[in-house]
Amino acid sequence: MEYVIEMLGIRKEFGGFVANDNITLQLKKGEIHALLGENGAGKSTLMNVLFGLYQPEGGEIRVKGKTVKITDPNVANGLGIGMVHQHFMLVENFTVTENIILGSEPTTFGYIKKKQAAKEIQALSEKYGLDVDPYAKIEDITVGMQQRVEILKTLYRGAEILIFDEPTASLTPQEITELMQIMKRLIAEGKSIVLITHKLKEIMEVSDRVTVIRKGQGIGTVVTAETSPTELAELMVGRQVEFTTVKTDATPGEVILDVKDLVVSDYRNINKVKGLNLNVRAGEIVGIAGIDGNGQTELIEAITGLAKVKSGEIILNNKKITNLKPRKITEAGIGHIPQDRHKHGLVLDFTIGHNIVLQTYYQKPISTKGMMDYKQVSKKANQIIEEYDVRTGNGENTPARALSGGNQQKAIIGREINRNPDLLIAALPTRGLDVGAIEFIHSRLIEQRDKGKAVLLISFELDEVMNVSDRIAVIYDGTIVDELNPKQTSEQELGLLMAGHSKKGATN
Repeated sequence: MEYVIEMLGIRKEFGGFVANDNITLQLKKGEIHALLGENGAGKSTLMNVLFGLYQPEGGEIRVKGKTVKITDPNVANGLGIGMVHQHFMLVENFTVTENIILGSEPTTFGYIKKKQAAKEIQALSEKYGLDVDPYAKIEDITVGMQQRVEILKTLYRGAEILIFDEPTASLTPQEITELMQIMKRLIAEGKSIVLITHKLKEIMEVSDRVTVIRKGQGIGTVVTAETSPTELAELMVGRQVEFTTVKTDATPGEVILDVKDLVVSDYRNINKVKGLNLNVRAGEIVGIAGIDGNGQTELIEAITGLAKVKSGEIILNNKKITNLKPRKITEAGIGHIPQDRHKHGLVLDFTIGHNIVLQTYYQKPISTKGMMDYKQVSKKANQIIEEYDVRTGNGENTPARALSGGNQQKAIIGREINRNPDLLIAALPTRGLDVGAIEFIHSRLIEQRDKGKAVLLISFELDEVMNVSDRIAVIYDGTIVDELNPKQTSEQELGLLMAGHSKKGATN
């Protein structure tokens, strides 16, 4: 069998921590090969070795049967290998064309031939059905469109082998469907793809074969058509995984959060929340279902003090918290798992220990008379690291940046729940996480509910909203258009409401 890529016995260490321990992956021409593993299993590390971002301590890489040494991404590009990163490498105020040609600018007498490049990009975009405007600015296009720009970047450089690192982590369900179609078109054009993911549904839908790694070690490669989601989940986490959330019926108590006639605008002063009304009671999980961009972000930012309220009221435990400073809102009894863990959840260059005390560093017992007690910081950090199974290379002293996305998320969730808030806002809490971590986080949200806390869940995953919520509020164009019992609705009905249709089919 001839493979286009062979990674044989790859070993990668970081200061004594073995991220890849003798892993083998073989990619056939014209296949979508999924690389499956828990958060922190070593998937991205292995692909960063293939792309030349890391140098391995052991093993061999072959491209089309020939042993190669990939010292940096330019060498990888030269070998026809391109990588679409999970966190996009784009300059926000550059156009699509400027981003795609960056570092490979076509020039004549020192002048960049932007028009020629834009024509080539337009042709590539049409060939692969990517539908990207070469002249649009990155800051003005959706996350799904930005990802297409990343794909075009690799194609523009002549990539034959594409690595997709968690490509659906930030996409809406519709964008995920479109991406799957794009990947199939790429294969039809003769490309080969490595798909890093932990989403079993996507693996079953598009991949030909799956290589599973667990805790840095290769578990094996299976043919997708000959396996099942249950079997893959077990291979990935080493135990049986429950796909349905087990919970008793909610017994809601008094209203904890009451949002009345709320109006919030975005940075351009355009109203995104338009007279919204919502309440969350003690002992219940209210899920907000909606397509991204319908006011969810502005609603969360208004409740947590990150955005100014134009009009309306936000009441927590019968006290107005409208337009208070974020610290005052936090102290009033709100925990916030933010939708962007890097922007609003962590200081990436701080240690995980310091991140865990970000909101309590000035309070007893962490601080006494204005002095931080580092023994108490260590005690608190280690308690959360252990309780929430946060896998780190160097314990509490590991920089937050060095943790996998899933472990970063578990640290944030541990920090927020440990503060014992009356209202826990969980915004996209399982985005980019594997089935084991999702199961763990869902159980923690339900645990908070069962302790009599109020939980507000915002998610783009319909099955998550249906599974975890006790009551579903559908948001469309900045208002709550309907409230539903998850036991008495369907994904189809939810989908129609999210798209702006009433239950009778008329547009709101």
